[in-house]
Amino acid sequence: MQKKIYLIAGARPNFMKIAPIVRALQQQDKLVYKIVHTGQHYDREMNDVFFEELGIPQPDIFMAAGGGSHSQQTAKIMVAFEEYCQAERPDAVLVVGDVNSTLACSIVAKKLHIPVAHVEAGLRSGDMCMPEEINRLVTDSITDWFFVTEPSGQQHLLREGKPASAIHYVGHVMVDNLLYQVEKLAQAGTSGFETDPLKKSLSARPYGVVTLHRPSNVDNPEMLARIGQTLKQIATQLPLVFPAHPRTQNNLKKFNIDLGPDITVMGPQAYMPFLHLWKDAKLVLTDSGGLQEETTALGVPCITIRENTERPVTVDEGSNTLAGTDPARILAAVDNILQGRGKQGRRPHLWDGNAARRIVETLTRALHS
Repeated sequence: MQKKIYLIAGARPNFMKIAPIVRALQQQDKLVYKIVHTGQHYDREMNDVFFEELGIPQPDIFMAAGGGSHSQQTAKIMVAFEEYCQAERPDAVLVVGDVNSTLACSIVAKKLHIPVAHVEAGLRSGDMCMPEEINRLVTDSITDWFFVTEPSGQQHLLREGKPASAIHYVGHVMVDNLLYQVEKLAQAGTSGFETDPLKKSLSARPYGVVTLHRPSNVDNPEMLARIGQTLKQIATQLPLVFPAHPRTQNNLKKFNIDLGPDITVMGPQAYMPFLHLWKDAKLVLTDSGGLQEETTALGVPCITIRENTERPVTVDEGSNTLAGTDPARILAAVDNILQGRGKQGRRPHLWDGNAARRIVETLTRALHS
């Protein structure tokens, strides 16, 4: 008898994480699935082409939760998701990452005695000012199957008293998706990408790519000005391309921060045009968690503008340098890369494109035991 799994996604990056799992589920006949889009974020780029690029169908369920405060959003998702679970009870709920949808759907499932699988379990920054850290901790406190991307995840979960038998080190679904998209990109035409003419104009010399979106970096005028001045200084040696989050763009204007002529600010990019841009960059400067991992997977030097990371394997083994927000440390890290002294790094264990297959095999055994 087939078992049914609900796959939860609330925002565009979540779909990139569930896409390899969907593709793996399509290759077997013991588990069936429904894709649940909570509607936590509305994204105009999530059209038919987006799902076609991922190799997955459109969501089966769209809940249209929308925005609001963290509490309002979480509550709306919980109320809507409970109705679906009661109407058509799944055998398991699979959540990914650390967004509010992950937290909300985990709580609903557990209270209805539906087992929960958490992909990217065990990641910890130690920073309780991050909403994502709270979501991770609460979700992992009620999870049944923990799918871990790196050794630190295993260590955290064991220290928190989780049974070793429930912890599965499987690799990383984001890397599964990255390798899938890199292969598609190699076969695709890129002339329609907004990033293509810019990349061609820079092709004669190295360039860097910047992303910033964390509130601690972009909502504080002094911090954003300090980072902006550092980027401006870097750009005198290495032209920078900055696909900026709308909030970041608004704050640059509101705080009257001038990035100078050597930084090209553009709007946020869809996955493939952005991959086309950053995969050939000399370096990436970011405060994104996912980009730390993706740059490590492709061996692109990354400088993380944060004081902590929940993904230490990217620093310990990969191509990531945790520079913090101190200008001197950021500039020193950039200089090391430009002078050829940057770390080479390697792709971590099991980041081989087969994490989703391991997850599906584990869930199949668990649900049919």
